[in-house]
Amino acid sequence: MVEVWMMYKFPIYSIEDVDFRGVLQNVASSHNCSDQVSADYFGDVILFADVEKYSWGEYTSWGENYAGSSGLASPKTATQRAFARRLATFDMLELDRFAKPLVTCPLLLDPASYFPDTEDLTQNQEAREYWLQCFEEATGKFAERAISSQPSKADAEQRAKRFTEKFIGRVKDLKLNPCAYGSLTVRSLLDTREHCLEEFHFTDVYSQQKQVENEQALKLLSSRLEEIDALSDEGDQWLSLVEGLLAGNVFDWGAKEVAILMEASQLGFKEALDKLQGRPWLIDNFDAWLQRLRGPPHKCAVVFVDNSGLDIILGVFPFTRALLKRGTNVILCANSRPVLNDVTYNELTILTKRVASISKDISDALINGHLLVMESGQGSPCLDLRYIDFDLTERMKEYNTDLVVLEGMGRSIHTNFLATFSCDTLKAAVLKNQWLATKLGGGMFNVVFKYERACKVTSSTPDPR
Repeated sequence: MVEVWMMYKFPIYSIEDVDFRGVLQNVASSHNCSDQVSADYFGDVILFADVEKYSWGEYTSWGENYAGSSGLASPKTATQRAFARRLATFDMLELDRFAKPLVTCPLLLDPASYFPDTEDLTQNQEAREYWLQCFEEATGKFAERAISSQPSKADAEQRAKRFTEKFIGRVKDLKLNPCAYGSLTVRSLLDTREHCLEEFHFTDVYSQQKQVENEQALKLLSSRLEEIDALSDEGDQWLSLVEGLLAGNVFDWGAKEVAILMEASQLGFKEALDKLQGRPWLIDNFDAWLQRLRGPPHKCAVVFVDNSGLDIILGVFPFTRALLKRGTNVILCANSRPVLNDVTYNELTILTKRVASISKDISDALINGHLLVMESGQGSPCLDLRYIDFDLTERMKEYNTDLVVLEGMGRSIHTNFLATFSCDTLKAAVLKNQWLATKLGGGMFNVVFKYERACKVTSSTPDPR
C-alpha cells in the first residue's frame, strides 16, 4: 500500500466533491509506484467517512489509518491463501482527517529530498526480521497495559484479545510481504500498533502511569535546579544539563529493556545518570556545542520533546531554563495525540504552569512570551517533519528559529538521524535497544549527542560570471 498523507487546497462541501481516485493516483505517482501497482490498488477503494462531520475550509490534512486499510497481496505462492480470503471484499484505504492542517517544516534544508526514516526495512532483511519479531513479542505486554488502563470496562480483555490478533496478523503478513502496506519502517510499525489499539477503543493506555511519574518528578525539580546552579563553571553546568536531558530520556516505556527495569522499580533519575555511557560518547559533539554557547545566543530554539515524567521535568525543563537564561526564546513542541508515555500538548500545557510555580525563570518566560508550548500535529513516537502543525511553522518563522532540538530515539535515531536543516540542530538520545546499539557500533545506554551547524544549499552549476 502506498503511504498516504494528503493536503487539499480547494473548497470542499461534501465527500463526493473529492476526486479521490485522481488524488490517489497522483500520490502513487509521487511515491514512484508502477502503473500496475496503482491500477491494482486503486481499482476498488472504500473510504470510511461520515459526511455530516465535515464542513471544510480551504485546507484539509489526511493521514492513512494502517489498522483500517487493507494491504496489497503478495505475488508469492505463500500468501495466496490470504489473497483468496480477500477476493470477495474490497480493497480499503481508510483515511483519518486531522483537526488542523499539517505542512512541511520550514527549517528543513531541502524539503523535496527529505525522508524521515533512517532505515527502509523493505531493503534490509536483517533489520526487518529483527524489528518484526521485536514488535510481535512485545504485543502481549501492550495488551496487558491496555486492559489495566480500563479497569472498569468489562469488555476490555476481549477487546485486547482482538487487538492482539489483528496486530500480530499484520506483522505476520509483513513477514511474508514486506511491501504489503507501502513503505515499511520502525515508524510505520509503531503507528500501525497505535492505530490497532485505537480501533479497539484503547487510547492513551499510559495515562495513569504518566500522571504518577509527573507527580514524582515535580517533587524532585527544585533540588535538581539547585544542584545545577551550584556548579560555578559554565562548562560543568552545561554538561550536567545535557546529562540530565539524556538521563531523562532513558525513561521510555516503549523500550523493552528499560520497561523491565521500570516495572521492577529499579530505575530512578540517579540510576539513569549512572547508566549513561561515560565520555567520550558514541557520538559526542558536546565540545562543539559548548563552543557554540560561548558565542551569541540563539534567537529561538524549537524543542521536540519525548516522554512524560522524569524526562520532560528533570531533563527538558532545566535545559530549557538554561536556554532562556541565555536570552533564547524556546518553543516546546509535544505530540497532539497520545502514544506510549510521550507527553501530549494538553499535558505539557498543564505541566509548564506547574513548573512555573517552582521556577521563576520559567514563570517569567511564560508570562513574557519567551516560552511557548505548542503541538506538533503528530501522534507518533517518531517525527515526520513533512507534516507538522501549521501554527507551529508560523511561530518558527515569526520567532526566527535558528536551533532545533530533537530528543529521543524515535525523533532523532529512527527518524531524522540523517536529516539536514537550515539552522543549528541538536539530536540527543540514549540507545535503549541492544540490537540497534550494536548496529551503530555501541552498547546499551550509549549516548548520541549530535550537534550540527546550520547548512546551506549550494548549487553545483558554475557561476557564469
